[in-house]
Amino acid sequence: MTPTHDHAGRRDRLRDLIVSGDHAVDAFLVGDLTNVRYLTGFTGSNGAVLISASGPAGDRICTDGRYQTQVGEQAGDLEAVLARDCPPALLRVADAGARRVGFEADALTVAAHRALGADAPDGVELVGRTGLVQGLREIKDAGEIALLRQACRIGDEALAALIDGGGLRAGATEREVARALEWEMYRHGADAVAFETIVAAGAHSAIPHHRPTHEVLADGDFVKIDFGAVFGGYHSDMTRTFVLGRAAPWQREIYELVATAQSAGRAALHPGADLRGVDAAARTVIADAGHAENYVHGLGHGVGLEIHEAPGIGKLATGTLPCGAAVTVEPGVYLPGRGGVRIEDTLVVTDGDPELLTASDKTFTVI
Repeated sequence: MTPTHDHAGRRDRLRDLIVSGDHAVDAFLVGDLTNVRYLTGFTGSNGAVLISASGPAGDRICTDGRYQTQVGEQAGDLEAVLARDCPPALLRVADAGARRVGFEADALTVAAHRALGADAPDGVELVGRTGLVQGLREIKDAGEIALLRQACRIGDEALAALIDGGGLRAGATEREVARALEWEMYRHGADAVAFETIVAAGAHSAIPHHRPTHEVLADGDFVKIDFGAVFGGYHSDMTRTFVLGRAAPWQREIYELVATAQSAGRAALHPGADLRGVDAAARTVIADAGHAENYVHGLGHGVGLEIHEAPGIGKLATGTLPCGAAVTVEPGVYLPGRGGVRIEDTLVVTDGDPELLTASDKTFTVI
């Protein structure tokens, strides 16, 4: 059974943010569709929400006539406004006393902002804010974690089915393996794939975000597989790296180094941990082994309604890790022209040890 979400409670938490501090506003416009879904449950391709500082009675959702039935089914607790251009339509129905109206500055183009200002009622000041809803989304509630568990379970089962069925083998192409794995995710209950599946064989495995080609897998290849499933809107993310047929000593050495770094990164996940410090826990292991220049990306990222969301975990990250965040830990070592390894899990930060959601085996495996 799909968990229910407390959308009204989420809107109330956003309301608490917009009424406090030096940047308080009388109402707040949300136009980013992922944030609209988070606050209301509405999944249409056109929509916006107005959150009123005065209370829930002033909240409104807007979409166009194509979604009149859908908005009633998915966001029936909100009064709906039907219009093609939603932000100005919501400004027109805002509380009469709303003089300062916030908007998502990171989701509105310059042209759209100019048009919104031109359409705003006289005396209304538009105030740009960033990251308010994204900050709320960092901390997952029980229903969200349940959906993440299911998405990760689908990924685990799909990978096992691919391997057990002989789909990961010398002679197959990268694209054939990728498409077979995506089909297995659908077969095991995915609503969608989280992103284009990465299957990178041989020297291609040294390319962090390689796109599958017609390259044929061969004995002795590293095969790096990065993939995810979507269930109930929530994304899983996992990377496993295998060797086909026979393994060389250097492959085992690099794999064990990445596995050690990944374990150190996972162990650093605890509430309040400095994000740069979490990254450093894994990065130092790789740097001390002489491969600093071969680790070219951050340690991880938040995952939820989007495959990449806050918090980011990397050398330039700011802030700390909140309890309830769902994040990836995915160090890698990439040797150009030879091959590379990435090992990635999705975990939830808890007051104790982090909860591991991706359960597929991480021991060095030759297939």
